Amino acid sequence: MKWVGDARLAAGPEAAWYLEAAFTPGAYLGTVYDDPTTPIVVTEIEEVTTMRIPSGRLVVDAPFVDDDVSRYEQGLPTRPSRELAVRIPPGVYRVEIAWTAGPYEFFGEHFDGVECAATRLCISDDPVIGWEMGLGVEDDVDRLQPGEEPRFYSDANIGCFADAGAWTTLSAPFRTFKDGIPVPRETERLPGWCERVRDESQLADLVMFTAESGGVVWLGRTKTGEVAKIVVTSGMPGSKA
Repeated sequence: MKWVGDARLAAGPEAAWYLEAAFTPGAYLGTVYDDPTTPIVVTEIEEVTTMRIPSGRLVVDAPFVDDDVSRYEQGLPTRPSRELAVRIPPGVYRVEIAWTAGPYEFFGEHFDGVECAATRLCISDDPVIGWEMGLGVEDDVDRLQPGEEPRFYSDANIGCFADAGAWTTLSAPFRTFKDGIPVPRETERLPGWCERVRDESQLADLVMFTAESGGVVWLGRTKTGEVAKIVVTSGMPGSKA
């Protein structure tokens, strides 16, 4: 039986187009701000790393937000992570970034305009036939208001994929502060301004990536309803556009 999603979570035409185009090298995504003559083009899909998710439970969230700082220093509970309601098979998965370029000039200086258009976790290579917003375990689809988009928020313009079962250990390097200032963290530096944290006791990983102000988490479903891709975009259109 072919998968039929919940219309309340379905990506609108513009969002669905963007989610496909962002991972198509050579695709045209628009024009540079204030310069309609210069296109923004997808230049590369880069495999940043692979990551282990042994629990099959996935957090897609910021590793920390500003409100966590004082609470963490005082030994108070911080906000819970945004774990997705959907489950995936335990395994090792690719993390990929879609890069775009839109050259521009600013005060006489020229820039290449290279930006991250989207980051995705590749669960399988099966074709995606539809996109929907990914709910968190605390979200209730029946309480969504028309046009509302469940999402995560990020003060530092970062997000991450992480194994939910090892979240406390994996997020710890991002939650260490002194006098309200982050202590330099011991993480593995990856291409594309990404970072990775490993928990060898649970064979689980966290991969941090760029995410402007956070964002909607998108699930790419196959014809049988299985999740093939999980995507977070930067500056993309809304789901009902």
